[in-house]
Amino acid sequence: MQVLQINPVERVVLDQDRLGALYSQLGASGAEDVVCRALEELALRLSQAERMFREGAWSDLRKNTRSLIAIAEQIGMSALGQVAADVTCCIDRGDATATAATLSRLIRVGERSLTAVWDIQDFSI
Repeated sequence: MQVLQINPVERVVLDQDRLGALYSQLGASGAEDVVCRALEELALRLSQAERMFREGAWSDLRKNTRSLIAIAEQIGMSALGQVAADVTCCIDRGDATATAATLSRLIRVGERSLTAVWDIQDFSI
């Protein structure tokens, strides 16, 4: 018997217009502050989401995931926001299997999104 390992790669798209608007509204220094704090918060909430799922803390997981949507949209991570909304829908349906699958996708998209924003910031310096 042969075991096939699938390593999905998520494509992420950052809303450059949203980031540009943030920089226009707040200036470079203010926008960088907002983006850095948002990235830290996203990374923290993504790791908390994994822990909450393992512990079966569904209510906390839902609240945590809902907050990811707002943070992601603030800095132009629309794909991350959409997947977080999908996780919330799975929790609301009480479907543990679908929640596990979409949460895994959320983690993948989150990691790629965080990397993409850092790459843009490194490029713009």
